[in-house]
Amino acid sequence: MTALVPPAQWAVYAEFIAETTRRGIPFAVGGGLAVSAYSDCVRNTKDMDIYIMEQHSAEVMAISRELRFTEYTAVPYDPTWSYRSFRDGYILDFLWKMLNGRTSVDETWVTRGWELKVRGSSFRLLPVEELIWSKLYILRNDRADWPDIISLLYARGAEMEWDRLLADLDEDRLLLGGVVGVLRWLCPGHVCRFPESIWAPLGLVPPWSDAPEIDRDRVALMKGEHLFPGGLP
Repeated sequence: MTALVPPAQWAVYAEFIAETTRRGIPFAVGGGLAVSAYSDCVRNTKDMDIYIMEQHSAEVMAISRELRFTEYTAVPYDPTWSYRSFRDGYILDFLWKMLNGRTSVDETWVTRGWELKVRGSSFRLLPVEELIWSKLYILRNDRADWPDIISLLYARGAEMEWDRLLADLDEDRLLLGGVVGVLRWLCPGHVCRFPESIWAPLGLVPPWSDAPEIDRDRVALMKGEHLFPGGLP
């Protein structure tokens, strides 16, 4: 992960991480950094997404101002669920709700993810289940996060807490089924490692146990080599 964020950029983020940790405010890092850590599909990140519970939003915004961050208004954002700040050209996004209002950040979001250490700064990532959930609804002309979800599922689908994710999704489970269905088509043998109990709730037929791990012809049709760690040889 040290190669993902340049030292000067990380120094800015590290100040916030250190001060927020010192004050005992729970938070979790999402976005490109979390996707890269969980999936091993490393990609550059121009900002950092910080997930917090709403009751801590005012204090976190105050911390950012104390650390010489200013509000970033060059691109409009919705202050009812987020706050955008920047310093030295680097952006920190604070989020306490999904952008579509589907749910709010709670204790699970900020306490159950991986712990990561980068250049001496220790912090927690957004859990992979919540990371997938938060990206599921982003499917627009100018941005689609389903490729990130496919990479996350490929890397972590066999070990995820599916029961919790499916319960949280409720009637939106079929939407996740759309993404899982694409991965099932690309990697039919690989998804055999997923729990058998997920297929019916997702509205999908279970994969054949003797299917190829990865169907490389299908991956080629999608030009989807980037979805897998290191690409496919």
